[in-house]
Amino acid sequence: MSRFQGVDYFCIDELLSEDELLVRKTVRDYVDQKVLPIIEKHYEEGTFPLHLVPQMAELGLFGSTLPAKYGCAEMNNVAYGIVMQELERGDSGIRSFASVQSALVMYPIFTFGSQKQKDHWLPKLAAGLAVGCFGLTEPDYGSNPGGLITRAEKRSGGYLLNGAKMWITNGSIADVAVVWAKLDGEIRGFLIEKGTKGFSAPEMKGKHSLRASVTSELVFQDCLIPEENILPESGGLKSPLKCLSQARYGIAWGAVGSSMACYDVALQYAKSRIQFDKPIASFQLTQEKLVQMVTEITKAQLLCLQLGRLKDQGKEKFAQISLAKRNNVHEALGIARTAREILGANGILNEYPVMRHAANLESVKTYEGTHEMHTLIVGEDITGIAAFA
Repeated sequence: MSRFQGVDYFCIDELLSEDELLVRKTVRDYVDQKVLPIIEKHYEEGTFPLHLVPQMAELGLFGSTLPAKYGCAEMNNVAYGIVMQELERGDSGIRSFASVQSALVMYPIFTFGSQKQKDHWLPKLAAGLAVGCFGLTEPDYGSNPGGLITRAEKRSGGYLLNGAKMWITNGSIADVAVVWAKLDGEIRGFLIEKGTKGFSAPEMKGKHSLRASVTSELVFQDCLIPEENILPESGGLKSPLKCLSQARYGIAWGAVGSSMACYDVALQYAKSRIQFDKPIASFQLTQEKLVQMVTEITKAQLLCLQLGRLKDQGKEKFAQISLAKRNNVHEALGIARTAREILGANGILNEYPVMRHAANLESVKTYEGTHEMHTLIVGEDITGIAAFA
């Protein structure tokens, strides 16, 4: 297959700044050169390519919207979205690592942390010298995070944590975990460092999706953490939900990347695959599939770009982010499945990225809020009526 040239049916590149285009070229080249040659092997073996972390840090891909004084790139939100798009064109697991590091670890430390916490952790996380994870979801509380049962109790000099978290990206390799627990009935954020007595992070095995990503449990058994490890500005369910909005924004862009990868492969294959003495791209049914794919990609690109511009102006609503995540991931999964159809039996081979993207997107559609929950978030926003119960 020829090298990826991009998908831009509506000349959207003309709406991007020179800096944004440079970011895209830099990350696109990186994915082509460093991610794609090794990702199928890691996916097959169920391992995360940890050697990519310092390389991504060198490119400024962690916490990239945060201030330069912490070693961050200080990009705008559109450029950050483009980073997520290009990383997920490589693999959802690679984008997930960068997304968690940035939106779910560095963002809450920057937003809710003390100055001492920021000065200690943000430069390390930006440089890839430390890895972080985010612990909100529990075995019995996914779509209803407010019901979490992990508890923190005040003790002399610190807090005693008991509970468990589930489906935690980066958990087993993390140096610090941003963990949400109830303290006197209020949800608060805590920083739990690797090696803390009573804290373990066993890796979850047996996944058919996101295989090139570390997924873990977090277990706290009388885990005593220092008093200075509470995030002082956190308070209530709104705090972790603000973090999730950051992550969902990146996912909306990332889904465009996986969609473009699948469409590009399907288009190239359809033009070269000969059946009945002509390329299958000449058949009406195949053309209809390709047209539908590029249509949905174009709509998703425009949606993400406007959302990013609104975010840079501080005008975005969390329900708009939900709409983007909901739509783009749903359509990306459909595009991956359609691409597999166009490739026929070849679509299941690891010679092509289609089946890997399709399997990954099954998880992406669920995490950071299921399709159904985002439907209800947008539904409440447009009607003024909550339908969660």
